[in-house]
Amino acid sequence: MDEMNVELALPEPASAPDDVSVPERLQDLVIDSEDVGGFLGDLAVFSAAAVSAAVGLNVHCGITLSRRRRTATVAGSTHEARLIDEVQQTFGDGPCLEAMRTHSTVHVPDTSTELRWPDYCKVIADRGHLSALCVPLELDEGATAALNFFAPQAGAFSDAIIKDCELYASQAERSLRLAVRIGVKQQHADDLKDAMQSRTVIDLACGIIMGQNRCTQDEAFQILKKASSSRNQKLRDVAEGLVKNVAKESPVAHFEP
Repeated sequence: MDEMNVELALPEPASAPDDVSVPERLQDLVIDSEDVGGFLGDLAVFSAAAVSAAVGLNVHCGITLSRRRRTATVAGSTHEARLIDEVQQTFGDGPCLEAMRTHSTVHVPDTSTELRWPDYCKVIADRGHLSALCVPLELDEGATAALNFFAPQAGAFSDAIIKDCELYASQAERSLRLAVRIGVKQQHADDLKDAMQSRTVIDLACGIIMGQNRCTQDEAFQILKKASSSRNQKLRDVAEGLVKNVAKESPVAHFEP
C-alpha cells in the first residue's frame, strides 16, 4: 500500500477538492487553528473520523503529550476520549504511556483479557472500549506524544490498519511540530509585548516620581522598588497604580504592528 488515504477514508472538508492529500489536509488544520490547543482538538477529531471510516466502527481518539517530564491528555475527539486517556495517567501506566516510553506502537487486541495493564484495561473494557491502538509521535526537543485510538470491538485494528495508522502518525507529527513551533514563536512575541508594556509603565511611573521629588531616574526607580517591596506587590502593579492615580486612567502602550 503506497498511500495511507487508500485505506483510511478521511473525512472530506466541505470545500476540499477530491485530490487533496493527507499532509495537505493536516497543514490546513494548522493554518485554520487559532493555537496549538485548537489544532490538537481538530487533529483528534480528524484522526478519529479517519480511523472510524477505515474500521467501520465508532473509534475515539485521545492525544497525550509528554514534555519536560510532565504527561497530560491534551485533546480528545470526544469527552469520553479524554476521560479514558486521563484514567490511564491515574494508574500511572498503560498502552499510551508505554508507546511514548518505548517509541513504538502498542496494540491491545482485547482489553477484557489484556494482562499487561489489567486494572486500566478492565476499566476501559467495562466502559465498552474493547481494543486500543497507541501510536507515538516524535516531536522537537525530547517531547513525545501519542495518538490513542479506542474501538468498541475486540480485534478492531488489523495489521493493515495499524500500518496505515503508523504512516498517518508520521504525517501528523510533522504538522504537530509546525503547530508547536508557531505556538512557541507566538508565545515569545506575547512575552516580548508584555515586557515592553511593563517597561513603559515603569518608565512613566519613574517620570512622575522624578517630577514630584526632583530626583534622578535611578533614584526614582529605587523609590519605586522600595514601594514594591514594602507593599509586597509586583513592581509593574505599583507603577501602574501610580500612573493611574495621576492620569485617572490605566496606562496604555502603543506599539507599531
